[in-house]
Amino acid sequence: MTAPFVILACGNPSRGDDALGPLLLARLDAWLAAEGLAERFELIEDFQFQVEHALDLQGRRAALFIDAGTETPGPYTLLPLAADDTPGHSTHAITPVAVLAVYRRVVGEEAPPAHVLCVRGEHFELGEALSAAAGANLEAAWEKLQEFCHELLQSPAASEKR
Repeated sequence: MTAPFVILACGNPSRGDDALGPLLLARLDAWLAAEGLAERFELIEDFQFQVEHALDLQGRRAALFIDAGTETPGPYTLLPLAADDTPGHSTHAITPVAVLAVYRRVVGEEAPPAHVLCVRGEHFELGEALSAAAGANLEAAWEKLQEFCHELLQSPAASEKR
């Protein structure tokens, strides 16, 4: 059975603060297992969001995208998403709203409700460690991520898929 909720995180752990998404996902994985909630969530990690991730949304009640951002107001933002068909400059990596648009085109219906958790990063250079500022932002985002997961589980969408 498909887990009702999917969380997709992108980032490159070798590029400093770009590791924020994978670090949050790893922490979430351990927390969900400890809480006995792992079967309710599918966690997907990649270096970048791709068009193929649209298919990971099928059969879901909700989705969350996690990424690091340089222009993100600190320490993080958590925002609802809507599909956006605006052409991008690359077909190699796409934004979460473009993933939702691909879903709509491929599946022929709207994607499940989706949000993005973007955590502010400062340094993204190859070989850099996580910056102190990003570490503090990660801690703030971690609290919000736990709260968000609890809210998903309490939502009417959660009970529909049991």
